[in-house]
Order: sequence, then structure tokens, then C-alpha cells
Amino acid sequence: MIKVEWLYWLIGLVFLIMAVQMARDVSNPKRWTSAAFWGLLGLTFPYGTGVVDGGASWTLPAEPLGVAVLVLIVLAGFNFIGKGVPVTTTQEQREASAARLGNKLFIPAVTIPIVAIVCASFLDESGLFETGKATLIGLGLGCIVALVVGMLVTGERKVSVPIHSGRSMLEAMGSALLLPQLLSVLGSIFAVAGVGTQVGKIVNDVLPDNSKYFAVVAYCVGMFLFTVIMGNAFAAFPVMTAAIGWPVLIQQMHGNEAGVLAIGMLAGFAGTLCTPMAANFNIVPASLLELKDQYGPIKAQLPTGIALLVCNIVIMAIFAV
Repeated sequence: MIKVEWLYWLIGLVFLIMAVQMARDVSNPKRWTSAAFWGLLGLTFPYGTGVVDGGASWTLPAEPLGVAVLVLIVLAGFNFIGKGVPVTTTQEQREASAARLGNKLFIPAVTIPIVAIVCASFLDESGLFETGKATLIGLGLGCIVALVVGMLVTGERKVSVPIHSGRSMLEAMGSALLLPQLLSVLGSIFAVAGVGTQVGKIVNDVLPDNSKYFAVVAYCVGMFLFTVIMGNAFAAFPVMTAAIGWPVLIQQMHGNEAGVLAIGMLAGFAGTLCTPMAANFNIVPASLLELKDQYGPIKAQLPTGIALLVCNIVIMAIFAV
């Protein structure tokens, strides 16, 4: 049986290999601290397996993982992560290769979802994969197959070349790559800590009795603001739904469940357009495209985000509650 932990180990190994490359890259003025950041991150993957799934006789302590996270925060927070000059082809060579290959360049990218769909649709109950993890494992296998297909399509024979290219993208994204994962954990912590319950008590004390419109505004604006803070509407959803969406709009005011929850999520998505905390949507693309203004996408999306929030409030008030 192929376990999802094996995929995590492979990801950790890739980080470790790239960390070694960074340490050897003299063009990076922060090569040692950059290598320490990504190497330490890579080590957390296999170590985490021992913390979560280890047997009673060899379970690893969780405290070192907490220390590792704090070290990663320090390295990223004090800007100790730098960029080197990747070992790659010239701009002219890449343009010539793109002209020669044409649409064949899209074959590796299409390979990933095809393999993932096949694994999820036909191999989920085959016993080949860990139960309930076929889609995630299929995604990882799709990436491996796409790497092989990409090397065959381009005629590349050295595995080090795509690894160097991957390292270049990794350095371009920087620590922002980890922000979505950290923010999703923050949302889980908020839910476990009962933040939604406490917010609900505050809202009940402030809102006028049986005021549908105030409740709708509170829920939608709350989803918007919590998404701005946490960078992820999925992280904000359990907090605000436990506070207002379910107890007030659905149970107390008998709103349509599907309508309230779906439109509330859309209000959160409006907040995604307006926050740098949504790094994978707003900051990473700006870094990859080397935009002069890192917050340019957010400035351009801000009017649309506000307009979407207003529309969601009106639609929920008229059709869902």
C-alpha cells in the first residue's frame, strides 16, 4: 500500500537537495541561511511522521518541531532568505526551444491532473493506496510522471536541470510559499479555541433583536475581514459560521442553509482579493512576474473585492434569509 507519508518524505527530500544546492551557490549572498531555512523545513517532513504516527516505543517528541517553526519564522522574518543565480539556459535558448516545441510544452502540465483523476476515480478502492488518500497521492504521482514526461518532451537527460529550475522558482517565491499552510493551521487553532463561539456571543449582545439585515452584514463583513486577517476564506469560514452563520441566520432566522453558507464563502473570497496574507494569490505571482510594485495586484483588485462584498450582502439579504 502506497502511503501519503511517502509523498511527504519525497517533498522533504526535494527541499533538502535544493538546500544543498543553495549552500553551494556562491552567487547567493545569503546562501547559508537560505540553505538552513529550506533544509530545516525539509527535515520536518520525515520527523513529523515520527511525531504523529510513530509506535509507542519510538514516538518522537513534538517540541523540536515547535522549535523548528520558530527558527523558520526568525530566518524569514529577518529577511535571511536570499536568491542566487540558477544554472539554466539563456533567454535566447529558451525562446528557441519554446518555438521548436510549441504546444508540446503543455503536455507535462496536463499530465498532472490526468494522473490525479485516474487515481481518484479508478484506484481509490483498489487497495493500492492508503484509504481516503488516493487523490492526494495521485497528485504527487502526477508530478513525478509529469517530470519524466517533461524531460522526454524537451530531450533533457540530466535530473539536476529541472531541480535547479525548481530551486529558482522556490527562491523567487521565498517564505511566502508556506503562508497558506500556516494560515490554514491558524484557522484550525481558532476553531478549536472557540473563537467563533466568543465572536457569536459578542455579536448577539450588539446586534438588534431579529434584525435580519444587521445579521447579514455582520456575517458577510466578518467573513471578509477574517479572510483579510488569515488570508484564506476556508480558515475564516468555520469561525464566522459558528459565530453568526449557523446559529443566527440559519437556526434563529430560518435562512436557506445552502444559500447562506455559499454566499458567506463568496464574501470571504472577496476578502482574498484584498489581502497580502493570501500570498499564493497576490504576493507569489507578483514575485514570479518580477513586478515593480509587490502590492500591485491587491491595489488593482481592491475595488472589485469591495464591490463583490456589497453584492453578496444584497443577494444574501434578498434571496437567502
